[in-house]
Amino acid sequence: MTATTTPPSPGGGTAGAIDAVFRIEWPRLVAGLTGLVRDVGLAEELAQDALVTALERWPASGVPDRPGAWLMATAKHRAIDVLRRQERLTRKVEALGHETATRQPSAEEEFQAVADRGGIEDDLLRLVFITCHPVLSTEARVALTLRLLGGLTTEEIARAFLVAGPTVAQRIVRAKKSLARARVPFEVPEPAELAGRLASVLEVVYLVFNEGYSATAGEDWIRPALCEEALRLGRVLAGLMPEEPEVHGLVALMEIQASRSAARTGPSGEPVLLLEQNRARWDPLLIRRGLAALDRAMELGGGTAGPYTVQAAIAACHARARTAEETDWRRIAALYEALARIGPSPVVELNRAVAVAMAYGPGPALDLVDALAAEPSLRGYHLLPSVRGDLLERLERYEEARGEFLRAAALTRNERERTLLTERAQRCGRGAHGEGGAHGD
Repeated sequence: MTATTTPPSPGGGTAGAIDAVFRIEWPRLVAGLTGLVRDVGLAEELAQDALVTALERWPASGVPDRPGAWLMATAKHRAIDVLRRQERLTRKVEALGHETATRQPSAEEEFQAVADRGGIEDDLLRLVFITCHPVLSTEARVALTLRLLGGLTTEEIARAFLVAGPTVAQRIVRAKKSLARARVPFEVPEPAELAGRLASVLEVVYLVFNEGYSATAGEDWIRPALCEEALRLGRVLAGLMPEEPEVHGLVALMEIQASRSAARTGPSGEPVLLLEQNRARWDPLLIRRGLAALDRAMELGGGTAGPYTVQAAIAACHARARTAEETDWRRIAALYEALARIGPSPVVELNRAVAVAMAYGPGPALDLVDALAAEPSLRGYHLLPSVRGDLLERLERYEEARGEFLRAAALTRNERERTLLTERAQRCGRGAHGEGGAHGD
């Protein structure tokens, strides 16, 4: 995937190598340039210029031994030219006014001083906090993060979220203008505001992963590229902020959830529910990494777990069970109760009802679900009638279950999920008692 919207996408051979190199180097390149020029929009333009130059020169000369350093040096030279022009303009303006009492360093001198200090990893962390700044809407944060930190083109982001390319481009442009108007500093927040800002960062990564893990619309049940991108961003963040427990908690959650990817779809791409998955297809390496990250989060939290760590603990219960029958559903129900205390939410309550059904039977769970029926935020949420249909089916109230599955099918925008729900409705219509599937994964 190319990291810019302007140059053509490289193909195979040297061009393919350029594509791969730039994909890897893009976030650090933008971060380092933003630290130098203090303008995220200009930094992206300079990074794009460097790619254009690489596309022109590398096919003939070959990819350099240190391609990241080459790209940064090329972009820096271009930045110096830009700063010189800006300084000449500033000097002309100052000439119309009065001379300052003391000489200020030139733009080039300031640039070189920043360049000499190094600290690209620090710049990368600062860029994370800029792209996920609360001054931006959630949609703008997601688009800008995927663009600047993920290196995805506007077309790739648009395809991933099933929106028009111009819509994504407008979101990114507006986001940059909003950051400029708000004069958002290129810095890691002070300790007093770090928790709130970090929550915004984690939310963006979590949203990207969730969209990949269970696509809200379109023909595909999952979008692996988005899951991989979110996991990569989470790992980078864990390396940049190694003492933050919730960062490790989110990484643990994503690692464990991603471990099931190969088992979550059938041969034709159809959804395979959690209880029906072939656990031999779960990725043991991702599970081990996830459990290690969970241990780290719990250790750093000192016995206090945040929402991502609790969700990771729930995922770990599934990962540790060799078979669906061995799942500790009572433990999962208790963890959802703890999650509800940390951050009360109708969606959390719905998930808790699923766990209660598996641990204690569908009757008590149906009471919990019915209590959510009037919740405004769940009015168009297809999983509410889906879960209710499952519980009614398990209680052998087939006609009622059929109606709930049809209602859920009408609400979902994902074609694979709609097919699954329609099939369950048909099965209920025949009075057949289907497999448990309450925990829809």
